[in-house]
Amino acid sequence: MYICKVMQRKKHIVISEHLSKKEFTILIGARQIGKSTLLKQIFEELQQKGETVYFLNLDRKEILDELNQNPENLFKICPLQPDKKIIVFIDEIQYLDDATTFLKLLFDEYSNRLKIVATGSSAFYIDKQFNDSLVGRKKIFLMGTLDFEEFLLFKGRNDLVDEIIQLKTKKKTKSIQENLLWAYMDEFMNYGGYPAVVLENNMTQKIELLKDIRDSFIKRDILESGITDETKFYRMLMLLASQSGNLLNVNEISNTLRITNATVENYLYVLQKCFHITLVKPFYNNIRKELTKMPKVYINDLGLRNVLINYFSPLEQRADKGMVLENLSFRLLSERYDQDQIKYWRTADGNEVDFVVETSYLKGFAVEVKFNEQEAKPNKYNKFTQNYPDFPLEFWWWKKMDLLL
Repeated sequence: MYICKVMQRKKHIVISEHLSKKEFTILIGARQIGKSTLLKQIFEELQQKGETVYFLNLDRKEILDELNQNPENLFKICPLQPDKKIIVFIDEIQYLDDATTFLKLLFDEYSNRLKIVATGSSAFYIDKQFNDSLVGRKKIFLMGTLDFEEFLLFKGRNDLVDEIIQLKTKKKTKSIQENLLWAYMDEFMNYGGYPAVVLENNMTQKIELLKDIRDSFIKRDILESGITDETKFYRMLMLLASQSGNLLNVNEISNTLRITNATVENYLYVLQKCFHITLVKPFYNNIRKELTKMPKVYINDLGLRNVLINYFSPLEQRADKGMVLENLSFRLLSERYDQDQIKYWRTADGNEVDFVVETSYLKGFAVEVKFNEQEAKPNKYNKFTQNYPDFPLEFWWWKKMDLLL
C-alpha cells in the first residue's frame, strides 16, 4: 500500500510563488475541485512560519455583510500590522456585491501593507466584475479537476507518478507497471478528477458523488447565473455530453430543445464560464475563418460527462469508446498546452484531423485519435500532411504511451 503524505495540487506551488508579488492572487475554477482546500493548506503553512495571515470564508453572512458595507471593514477583522504586510485569504470572493471595487480600493490604498489571495467558483463572475479597472492589480490562475498525475497522487501512488516522470525524461523507455498505469487511466477516464470522487474507492459511491455534483453544485451555477429554465439547461448539457467531440451546431440544438439561438448561446457562455465545457476552434491560416466556423465541444471532466449520460464501463467495453478516448485526449492535451493552442482541422469534403496544436506561429503538431493501432492509416491524411508540413501528424490510440506522457 502506497500512502500519499500530502495530497498537493500543482497549483499549490504556483500560488505559493505568487505570494511575493504585489498583485492580488485570484484562483478560479469549477466548484468542488479543491480551491478552498488549497487556500487552507497555504494559509496553514504560512501560519506555521509565523506570518500574519487571516482566512475569511464569504459563505459566512456576517463577514460578507461587513465587507459589503465598506471594503475597509476588512481591517476590523484582519488588523493591519505596522511593520509587515498581512496576507488575507478570501474564499468565494464572487459573493461580494462588487468584488471589483472592493479589490481596487484595497489595492490602491493598501497594497504595500496587504496581499489578498482569493478564490472564485465561477469565471462568470470574474468576467462580469473583474473588469479592466483591475489591470495590473490582480493575477488570475485557473485550476481544473485533478490531472492524471494528481489523480495518481490522490490514489496514494507516488511510485507511479515517478514512473511517468522517468518515462517522460527518457530515464526509462519501458515501464514494468504499464498494465497498472492503464488500469488507473481507465478509472480516471470513467470517473474523472473531482478530488472527492477520486478519494472514494467504492464505485457505487463514486457515481453517487458525481450525481451530487451534477444535481447540487451545477444547480448553484444555474441559479447564480440567472438562468430561469433549469430543465432546458440540463437537457442541453446532457446533449453536449452525448455529442462530445462533435461540431457544435447552435441551430440544431435550438430546434431540438425548442429554445432560441440566443438562449443556446447564453447557456454555452455560462457552461464555459463555469468550466464545464470547452469549445475548440477550427484551424485555418485565415484567422477570420476560425472565428466564423463551427467549434467542437468537449466536457472538461470525463466523470461529469459520464454521469450526465449515465454510462460507466471499462473503455474497451463501451459503445462510445472512440468519443470517450477523443475527449480524454483533449483533456490530456489541455493539461499540457493553453486551450487557445488546441484546434481541429476539417475541410468541406469531410477530411478531418482531431487536434492541431500550434506550439508557435504556424508550427506545432497534429493528433488523430483512434481506438486501436489498426485504425491508424496515414495515407488517409495526405491532404493535411501535404498542406501543413510544419504540423507532423501523430496517431494516438488506447494504451499508446503518448496518452500517459
